Amino acid sequence: MTKFALGLMSGTSADGLTVCAVSVRPFRVLHFKNYVYPSALQQKLLQAFSLKAPELSALHFELGRLYAQTVRKFLKEFHLPQQDLQVIGSHGQTIYHGPHDKVPNTLQIGEPSFLAAELGKPVVSDFRPADIALGGEGAPLIPFFDEYLWGRSAPKILLNVGGISNFSVVGKNIQTFGFDTGPGNTLIDLAAQQLLHKPFDKNGQTAAKGTPDKEWVQRLLRQKYFMQKPPKSLDKNAFGEGYLNKYLPPRRFARAADCLATLTYFTAAAVAQAITHFVPKTCQKELVVSGGGCYNKTLLSYLQELLPHLKITTTLAYGIDPQAKESAAFALFAWLAINRRSNHCPRATGASRTTILGKISL
Repeated sequence: MTKFALGLMSGTSADGLTVCAVSVRPFRVLHFKNYVYPSALQQKLLQAFSLKAPELSALHFELGRLYAQTVRKFLKEFHLPQQDLQVIGSHGQTIYHGPHDKVPNTLQIGEPSFLAAELGKPVVSDFRPADIALGGEGAPLIPFFDEYLWGRSAPKILLNVGGISNFSVVGKNIQTFGFDTGPGNTLIDLAAQQLLHKPFDKNGQTAAKGTPDKEWVQRLLRQKYFMQKPPKSLDKNAFGEGYLNKYLPPRRFARAADCLATLTYFTAAAVAQAITHFVPKTCQKELVVSGGGCYNKTLLSYLQELLPHLKITTTLAYGIDPQAKESAAFALFAWLAINRRSNHCPRATGASRTTILGKISL
């Protein structure tokens, strides 16, 4: 049986835990699955930044136990022998990300000791603090993975649309870099929940029936963050409920479809502006999309409208399911860490030097 590593990822939308098994040499995704959180847990995670210390500590341990139970279920479901598991990489749930605070900081929860105790394998977690300790933003981390897989091929922009959108620019003779571009699915999902009473606008169907307020979006894109040079990163709440209510309240629109179209266009336009302003033209050839947002057909059509010179595809074209990519990356990061090899791209984060990210639980 092939030796494998596991990666665990819970994104900014806190909708569930994605578990991915990978073979590192050669690199390929073996299996992956997303395990949906109960709605009560999701709401608790989304509001966790406001919890008091005892409640947050309890949630940290509750999530760690759930991770261990979920991984046990995953191994059984896909008939993966525990003895062939080499290491587990667990990103954890981001509760707060404040690299520009007076005391730069970031917090991910999901106590890894439960995974180590349950499976008897090393667990690498808490990847972001080492980068912040070196003066970096602590994010984005995925550019290293993108360089590892695609750094020797033709130039590519690899866009992940989760709660927040971010991309990496990689390719032969290119110094890899990447940053958070702005909103991803969060604003669209919040509006869908308010207006449609659905968790999200599936495939962008409602947005497709609307007309975006492009003039208003262009005004929003003059805000400080969008004009700021990289490296730069965002907390998940930067484009959350507060932002929606202040700048794009659903009541401002006559129709739900127009609201969702505008929010979807905003996400696409922020990506397009970031590419236009900060990516060299020689690298603007192909946009490879991953994350839940890649299933939003309206978002992809807006991206193509705004970036007509780019070929737009998804990571599926390269053998990686768009929803498996981030968890696969943390499996690789963990394997590199226990083998004392760098898993870090300081050009993307602004860190002063390269290091090995992650803490090891045995």
